Amino acid sequence: MSELINNREIAAPEQTRRQEMLKEIIKELHAGKSVEEVKARFEEAVGDVSVSEISAMENALMIEEGIPVAEVQRLCSVHTAIFKGSIQDIHRSNAPEEQEGHPVHTFKEENREVERVVNFRLRLHVDKFTREDSQETIYKLLEDLSLLMDLDKHYSRKENLLFPYLEKYGIYGPTKVMWGVDDAIRAVIKEAKALLAPYDSANKPAVLDALEIVIREVNEMIFKEENILLPMALEKLTEDEWVKIARESDEIGFCLTSPQREWVPERAPEPGAVNPAAAGGAAMSGAEGSAGAEAGEAADAAGQTPQGYVRFATGILSVEQLELVLNHLPVDLTFIDENDVVRYFSHGKERIFARTKAVIGRTVQNCHPPQSVHVVEKLLEDFKSGRKDAEDFWIQFKDKMVYIRYFAVRDEAGAYRGTLEFTQNIAPIRALEGQKRILAD
Repeated sequence: MSELINNREIAAPEQTRRQEMLKEIIKELHAGKSVEEVKARFEEAVGDVSVSEISAMENALMIEEGIPVAEVQRLCSVHTAIFKGSIQDIHRSNAPEEQEGHPVHTFKEENREVERVVNFRLRLHVDKFTREDSQETIYKLLEDLSLLMDLDKHYSRKENLLFPYLEKYGIYGPTKVMWGVDDAIRAVIKEAKALLAPYDSANKPAVLDALEIVIREVNEMIFKEENILLPMALEKLTEDEWVKIARESDEIGFCLTSPQREWVPERAPEPGAVNPAAAGGAAMSGAEGSAGAEAGEAADAAGQTPQGYVRFATGILSVEQLELVLNHLPVDLTFIDENDVVRYFSHGKERIFARTKAVIGRTVQNCHPPQSVHVVEKLLEDFKSGRKDAEDFWIQFKDKMVYIRYFAVRDEAGAYRGTLEFTQNIAPIRALEGQKRILAD
């Protein structure tokens, strides 16, 4: 039945020709042509365009043509305006993604809630603020923006669950562009809040500008997700991959709403029954990482818990004991190998930064927003060259003081074998005073 389920077909010659035309049109925009000039040529020469062609075009712009991510981000809103009226409708009646709990259904339900906040509540309060910047209206605007801060969960699920699977199929351009725009939206929401609390009437024009950007960019992102990203993902991802995304979504959380039931594919048994084909969500243990990624992925795909023992120079632990020890440390650990691939992370009760199993096997560069990749590259370069063996950072994150440490991992011969990330909330440690010599009650 492979001919019935293969959704990774190679583009036909006609699709390739149209993609080349699309690339030329976007490059004309890059060179400074007006949107109207390009739009007229686009409609005359190309007509309707598929989601997969948009994806391939963005990939080609960045990888083959060498246009920087930041430039593609700048062009993103422009070409979205061109494509908005011509993207093919995709009708999938009774499709899995229309069912409660499917990740696509959840993303869309969240978008409907976000639209209510942005296009009704926020728009109403912006109009009132334009007429009179009363304290009551300012308070309402702050409430609206606080609700929109929940978008971070929606975007984080895209970035940490959906993007890794798209990258496995060679789709990098759209993910990098969208991550950059996500970060820009996060930043402008924070900027608007900062301008309103405390509020200075001299900043009213800046507040209005920021709020208009929020409304415009959030709506544009909803359009890009539902007409480009999600249809593209539906073309590429398998049912098992959607199951894994659904099961790991709780790790990050949901935006303004949440699925009311677990999505179970029709071919899968009811929750609680053993289903090796759909159960591929078992955590990869540290021993699996040491034994090799292939063995770990095989056990993971079969829904099995790894068995056996690991012999150290100072003792022997079962795989279960080893994983329990690592997950009970009061720190978060992540290990990437010498090829910059994420191989393991500990999974304690209260992780500081969200991690999902989708990052396993992903390069660490693709786990970071495009704006911060250069920092990651510099750190790894220093470790690989031997210039540094460690690097420390500390940041204020919500109510935590987070201490982030990186260590170069080297073998007995001194060869670089990877990097260990060590993250800890040190706020309780910093608050210590005096001394304690007795047991607590």
